[in-house]
Amino acid sequence: MNALTATLRLQFHADFTLDDALPLVPYFARLGISHLYASPLLCARPGSRHGYDVIDPTRINPELGGEPALERLVAALRLHNMGLILDIVSNHMAVGSDNPWWQDLLAWGRDSRYAEFFDIQWHSTDPLLEGQLLVPFLASDYGVSLQAGDLQLCFQDRDGSFFVRQHEHRFPICPRDYGLILSRSEHTSVQALAGRFSALPNTRQASELAAQPQQALITLARQIPFDQMLTDFDGRTPAGFTRLHDLLERQAYRLASWRTAADDINWRRFFDINELGGLRVERHAVFEATHEKIFELIANGLVDGLRIDHIDGLADPRGYCRKLRRRVDALLARRPLNAALEHLPIYVEKILGASEQLHRDWGVDGTTGYEFMNQVSLLQHDPAGEAVLAEAWSDLSERPAFADEVRLARQQVLNTSLAGDFESVAQALLQVARNDLMSRDLTLGAIRRALQALVEHYPVYRTYLHAGGRCAEDEPFFQHAVSAARQQLGEGDWPVLDALQRWLGGQPWRSVPPGRARKHLRHACIRFQQLTAPTAAKAVEDTAFYRSALLLSRNDVGFDAEQFSAPAEAFHHANQQRLQQFPHNLLCTATHDHKRGEDSRARLAVLSERSAWLVGRIEHWRELASPLRSRLAEGVAPTPADEWLLYQTLLGSWPMAFDEGDPLALQDYAERLQQWQRKALREAKLHSSWSAPNDAYEHACLAYTHGILTDPQSQQLRHSLAQAARAIACPGALNSLSQCLLRMSVPGVPDLYQGTEFWDLSLVDPDNRREVDYAARRQGLDTGTNTAQLLQDWRSGRIKQALVNQVLERRQAYPSLFSEGRYLSLQVLGRHADKVLAFARLGDAERAIVIVPRLACGLLGDSPIPLIPAQNWDDTRLLLPFALSPANCSGLFASAVVTASKEMLLSAVLKEFPVNLLIDHA
Repeated sequence: MNALTATLRLQFHADFTLDDALPLVPYFARLGISHLYASPLLCARPGSRHGYDVIDPTRINPELGGEPALERLVAALRLHNMGLILDIVSNHMAVGSDNPWWQDLLAWGRDSRYAEFFDIQWHSTDPLLEGQLLVPFLASDYGVSLQAGDLQLCFQDRDGSFFVRQHEHRFPICPRDYGLILSRSEHTSVQALAGRFSALPNTRQASELAAQPQQALITLARQIPFDQMLTDFDGRTPAGFTRLHDLLERQAYRLASWRTAADDINWRRFFDINELGGLRVERHAVFEATHEKIFELIANGLVDGLRIDHIDGLADPRGYCRKLRRRVDALLARRPLNAALEHLPIYVEKILGASEQLHRDWGVDGTTGYEFMNQVSLLQHDPAGEAVLAEAWSDLSERPAFADEVRLARQQVLNTSLAGDFESVAQALLQVARNDLMSRDLTLGAIRRALQALVEHYPVYRTYLHAGGRCAEDEPFFQHAVSAARQQLGEGDWPVLDALQRWLGGQPWRSVPPGRARKHLRHACIRFQQLTAPTAAKAVEDTAFYRSALLLSRNDVGFDAEQFSAPAEAFHHANQQRLQQFPHNLLCTATHDHKRGEDSRARLAVLSERSAWLVGRIEHWRELASPLRSRLAEGVAPTPADEWLLYQTLLGSWPMAFDEGDPLALQDYAERLQQWQRKALREAKLHSSWSAPNDAYEHACLAYTHGILTDPQSQQLRHSLAQAARAIACPGALNSLSQCLLRMSVPGVPDLYQGTEFWDLSLVDPDNRREVDYAARRQGLDTGTNTAQLLQDWRSGRIKQALVNQVLERRQAYPSLFSEGRYLSLQVLGRHADKVLAFARLGDAERAIVIVPRLACGLLGDSPIPLIPAQNWDDTRLLLPFALSPANCSGLFASAVVTASKEMLLSAVLKEFPVNLLIDHA
């Protein structure tokens, strides 16, 4: 198997199965990919388009072809010396009728064998929830659903079970309570069986003891009709209403409207998604049960690397990763010879805040690379454009600065969708306070105020408390939040803040004597850490990024949107740090979670160099679009801010080869944009939301977008938009090629997202998960790499694919140079030195030099191709710390540009192709 040199992410689902990927393996191998990187493959909810809603972790999803299809795919990979990295979901699984573990939990409650698998708080301050699990899946209020007959008692003769159904949901009845149902029968044999069910003990053994009477029930059901018994529990009649309610009240769960989840939920979810329940993977039994199939696949040589989804959701990420590393390393000796590995890489999906570094004692190989996506984006933004755009955005939108936008969004999230999670932490901290005479007078209200202020100002997704308290790496982040919270709170709440400092890691829980007080302190610390991460994600990624739109290329997963740009020195420093700490970290610029495609962001970054032009264009377009706006009771629709977002989105996603006179193409594009727009409006939570859609406002905005692209009266506006998109498409493509080369040549492992070897102008999911035209991509690779033809045909995307192919071939030819080679930033001199970024990778026998333009829109000028005319570079030159050998040095596409001098003219090295990579074999 080849060394890990480049990965390519594939999204599997029923319409793109493991067998569908099989014939593509030769293409991926020719492209230069060493490892496919698969979305989750374990059995997910039927119809899942992403695989993160696992319902059975013990088998490969049959919708994807099951384990036989996986074996076929891996066999094909092995023929090309390729490997497979698998995305796994350790934090949660889908809950509902399809999940046998969840169904067993609902049926038996705390006596279920899976009672400790899910992260549930069985003890509640709400008497209605004491000892029960809130199940907030009803479409309307419980009483209304009961009375309307929406909750129907049913019997399944296949397994002899009673359950209540509402639409697609199935809520099992505990077999101990079958007697209440069966006693309604007039048949003595049924009544006798009712007694056997009622006698089941309140122990874990009850589920096993129930098997025999359930078998007898199946037999009886074939002889005696149960219809009348079920009718007696019809909620549409007064008697049936009472009987069904009494039956449901005896269950281990309490049915409730979906709207109750935000406030009353007593189990951990994935963010605020009711259908995804958090797992207690820190427990040994849960770890083993959820990873059994993964470990089997690794031992059998079918999986060669792991990607851990949402690591910050776990109670103890460090402990989990270290345990996983030990288990994985122990399995390597059991692998077959044709799949032997010395090391199996483990990557964690982790969003790093400003100045935050992944902890090095976790035993993992790095992150999935969101931070690199941010670093290369910062490099491509002109700081001169920030003030112009900020002033225009502020005047037009009347929205606050991004930092304040995030704080307001955190407030909203904590008081709405995550209110129940927030209250759980507050109650846990109150319990800690009550355990100490010195703090027992602290009130719940004061704790809530201090806790909210602390979470509002948390500068990272989470910190990592452990038995020894806060670690040194996390201390600055916690103190930042404390300092900001102190400024926000009144002096009367400062003592509470001091107490939170002590409880949340200042006083290690291992310093507290074993017993109730230590247990409460540990629980509060874990709950706090599992609150800050979803709060940050919901507030930043899923709210503020849709409210604040100074420049949308700075709004994406893992980005610090408060920072508009960064100098080349910061990029060099990040690369050197990565080489030292996590040399095999993944490097991504597109993912299944991105807000807009990698080439859309690169194109929008050009607007930082043309900020005044953009402001003028948007003013012009808003004037032309005036007839398309609607007047609603709450005001004009869309608002100026939403128009600003829309026009940037149009510029960033406008297709490369697009005929604005083609009605079918316009209609298809309009539908994609409207899908994005509905999501954007609801995520922003200003004029609409997922929980309370504003149909009138949404309809007006969607009509506005549709009118821009399809209304014959909007032809002038459409033409102006097309001209503007074309004006930035070429410099945007130049940015894209620079971004592409950097991802494949700096320290780390480049990760490609499916289809992005051609231009990626996608919108947020599900748009970025559309079907990929692999036939066109295979044909593009077959066509060849004539540089002049690639440049003339740059809009097709073949030029990007050729660059990917050329560089990945060099990575495979010189693996140690790119995986271990030293990183050296190179000095550029001359008139346009600030428009170039260059560095060298130094190995024992080879050297590589990378040169890319940056902030070069002005240098490109009116060129119809993304190649800066050689004469525009003037005297700009690269200063080398060593002399190159012309005989032993070659550039991309065999460009001969090398002299023996220690100075290299940009007019020569970038004469034939927009970017260059030189390999010196000396």
